[in-house]
Amino acid sequence: MSGITAATVKQLREMTGAGMMDCKTALTENNGDMDAAVDWLRKKGLSKAAKKAGRTASEGLVAIAVEPNASGATGVVVEVNSETDFVARNEVFQKMVRDIANTAIGVGGDLAKLRAETYPGAGKSIDEHIAEMVGQIGENIGLRRAEGVTVDEGVVASYVHGPVTDGAGKIGVLVGLKSSGDKAKLEALGKQIAMHVAAARPLSAKIEELDQAVVEKEKEVLAEQARASGKPENIIEKMVEGRLRKFYEESVLLEQIFVIDGETKVGKIIENAAKDIGAPVELVGFVRLELGDGVEKSDDED
Repeated sequence: MSGITAATVKQLREMTGAGMMDCKTALTENNGDMDAAVDWLRKKGLSKAAKKAGRTASEGLVAIAVEPNASGATGVVVEVNSETDFVARNEVFQKMVRDIANTAIGVGGDLAKLRAETYPGAGKSIDEHIAEMVGQIGENIGLRRAEGVTVDEGVVASYVHGPVTDGAGKIGVLVGLKSSGDKAKLEALGKQIAMHVAAARPLSAKIEELDQAVVEKEKEVLAEQARASGKPENIIEKMVEGRLRKFYEESVLLEQIFVIDGETKVGKIIENAAKDIGAPVELVGFVRLELGDGVEKSDDED
């Protein structure tokens, strides 16, 4: 048995909303494995969480850059971490993050290529420049993630939640919309969808794009929950199908209810917008990066 402390029990409770004793039991039953404990609580019906909450430890900034071209655009979002929020508010650090985001445009958000790209005006790679900045700022700094969206015809709309400086903050979202229609109206629609993505945290744009491992795991959890009710297997299968539809409505962007109107699916919002925009609109894809998402927090950071 390892890793079971008051801090981990508290963390599991915050992630699932389950009681303290249930959380302690879940961790004990699963040898301190946090992810397994979350699933254990869900199977026992003690947690209503649809998705595991991201464990956030790192500070820093998520920054966005978008470059339109004659008919389309490329957008990128990068995450650069620091040890403290104090450094994230340092103008030198902020400029570096913006420079990295602007450089990422040239490689379409490819992280490996971005690391090797020359930092503007430095005559050295981005990784080398970051290493130099560690000595200058006096704190560990790292380029953690970079992703991009490209649209051949249409727009890449962006949204930064919790902006700390221009184009950078705690959450960065890109939404690619393909259309030959009015670009200003398309951009406005994309911005609204990007704001929705920031709030609703979809796992994929379309049902078929969902990670099948995630779907199978969800089916397993839902089946265990249904069996606990004592229903026969043929009824359980139907129950799982119905609950899986609910999972899609919570996890897939086009199936989610648009947070701005609270009643229409995002897919229908996009379809209905075609008339006003003057041409059909297609969701090409989206990117959502949240600062520190998925980084495990050590006990001494509580």
